[in-house]
Amino acid sequence: MKAHNHIVAVLVSALALGALGALGARPAAQAQPPAQAPAPLQPHHSTQLPANLVASAQMEKWEKELSNWGRWGPSDQRGTLNLITPQKTMAALRLVKEGISVSLHRFPELEKAIDAGNMNADTKHWMTSIDPQTGRVRGALDAVSFATHDGTNTHMDALCHYAVQSIRNDKLVIYNGYPQNLDENGCKDLAIDRMGPGYITRGILIDMPLLKGVAWLEARTPIYVADLEAWEKFAGVKIGSGDAVFLRTGRWARRAKTGPWNAARETPGLHASVLPWLKQRDIALLGGEGVADVQPSGVEGWPRPIHDILLPVMGTPLVDNGYYEDLAREAARLKRWEFMVSWALMRIPGGTASPFTALATF
Repeated sequence: MKAHNHIVAVLVSALALGALGALGARPAAQAQPPAQAPAPLQPHHSTQLPANLVASAQMEKWEKELSNWGRWGPSDQRGTLNLITPQKTMAALRLVKEGISVSLHRFPELEKAIDAGNMNADTKHWMTSIDPQTGRVRGALDAVSFATHDGTNTHMDALCHYAVQSIRNDKLVIYNGYPQNLDENGCKDLAIDRMGPGYITRGILIDMPLLKGVAWLEARTPIYVADLEAWEKFAGVKIGSGDAVFLRTGRWARRAKTGPWNAARETPGLHASVLPWLKQRDIALLGGEGVADVQPSGVEGWPRPIHDILLPVMGTPLVDNGYYEDLAREAARLKRWEFMVSWALMRIPGGTASPFTALATF
């Protein structure tokens, strides 16, 4: 990057640990009365059927059974990204046949909406070389600011982002047994700058609306193991070790047609019962179009079971707010849902996430 280009990244963690207050709380004199909490939403009825119901005790059992702690040594800070070996990367390169690339990134909304601008930080883009006398722009110099976890910004969570759900005392614990040490400069361990420069691996698109024959999945729709395996049969692929898996549910297609909604609170996604399957498949990365979890989750006491297990237990990074519309069109045209995917990490010191500016190449 040339010295005269300036990019300002506003680091705002979305942790439900009070970190937002520490990083950007208003002074006490300006404090506003707390807003009334919205009424709780009912989960999809199928999540409460005996065959699908996941209890809190089962989640705590999975915290132990699905753990990757120590698998790559006591000092590991990359988690399942270690599965992207040189051999895996070389195999991914051989998937390129047409030389066509599409982006999986979406820049956050500049205008506030119910799903955007919700991290105590404004998304802004401004020109920085302004004549003070005339107010006219003097040169092609600009800056941007945005919250990495903004609800419309495609980003990859660092492994410090979520702590182990069942350990809620004075010393929160993150992946590989590290304490979750946070201050105004971010995370001391498992931050995004500790997770490698970038990666190339095999990408797999799971296009659930295509499988179901709909434009998008309705809000609160859970996705089960049977759905994932039906997709594998349809697409002629089998998800395996070191793969980056991207789940399309139709969020952006719906948003373009009907407008924004609170996708962090109400969205289709993976049900908690898929967690052992994900562990068995040994994937390196999981991406959703909002969060990958179905919302509401249908698991009492565990609002986001996929996040709660993948990040701090399995050490699997998650991509939130991924943009897969162009990818879905190209994959459907080629009738090929595996591809090479490549991305670099923005090495934000202590960062809890990085913009995920990945390319899928066919």
